[in-house]
Amino acid sequence: MFSAKFIRWLLMLSPLVLIAGPAIADSSYPTKPVRLVVPYPPGGSADVLARMLGQRLDTVLGQPVVVDNRPGAGTAIGARVVAQSPADGYTLLIGTVSSHAMNPALMKDIGYDPVRDFTAIAPLATIPFVLLASTKLPISSLQELIDLAKRQPGKLNFSSAGSGTSNHLAGEILQSAAKIRLAHIPFKGSAPALSALVGGQVDLMFDLVVTTVPHVKSGAVRALAITAHQRSPLLPEVPTVSEAGMPALELSAWFGFFGPRDLPVDVRDKLAREVGKILEIPEFQDRLRRLGASVLAMSPVQFANFVASERDRWAQVIKASSIIAN
Repeated sequence: MFSAKFIRWLLMLSPLVLIAGPAIADSSYPTKPVRLVVPYPPGGSADVLARMLGQRLDTVLGQPVVVDNRPGAGTAIGARVVAQSPADGYTLLIGTVSSHAMNPALMKDIGYDPVRDFTAIAPLATIPFVLLASTKLPISSLQELIDLAKRQPGKLNFSSAGSGTSNHLAGEILQSAAKIRLAHIPFKGSAPALSALVGGQVDLMFDLVVTTVPHVKSGAVRALAITAHQRSPLLPEVPTVSEAGMPALELSAWFGFFGPRDLPVDVRDKLAREVGKILEIPEFQDRLRRLGASVLAMSPVQFANFVASERDRWAQVIKASSIIAN
């Protein structure tokens, strides 16, 4: 028989076990398919990266990773799907600088808090933009674009992946820095926005190197400048925005892996660990480089702090520039 002292000890311990229980997830995770939400349509940069990552995670997790494209409202629709999902690790998000830094500052009723309503799992990559022009425009440089826009205020337009997205904000910053006026035409994702540029329906677009290169190489669009500090080896002939006299346009898009808030720590750490291993695979890194992307490496805590700092940084930029999503 157990002693009275031992029984009292068990009674004192049991509440602690109950309290600790919910924070510990099933160690067998995952036991069913995982949904990876991409807040953009198929074919864009985030979609390409999600499918690259999903193919690797399929193997290491032992369960299918299904990419679920949820475009619209400048990434807000897809982000809200994940923010409102159960914190069980079966609904995850490819978040971006748009969904977690820019859009929340541009939209008053976005429906989520980019820091409070998510669990930051792991950063993935960063990619610069290329300022593209339709071949119908009689220009071949950023300065010629600015001169043309000043002669025809409000007549030129630029497409984006949606109001509040990073390429929308890049266009707004261009207008502010160059003191020109352009018309913004939002699309539901970067792929249709780029198709409109290639087809000559719009004049300009900031698009990521990932999806820009084939169209530049084929001559379907004209590259005016890249928003990185250094030229891209994929487009070595394209000057940087600093070389073109517009250093204020230096910006890159970052991509990260998120879950709903209160994701169990062991699930978060398992996902972060496996994603980190994937990002270290030379073949995966080579593929990212061929897409013009650079790997980002941080712990979950460091990534959470990074997201918070990016949110604050872009809120200040947007407030100072008086930029409002339209």
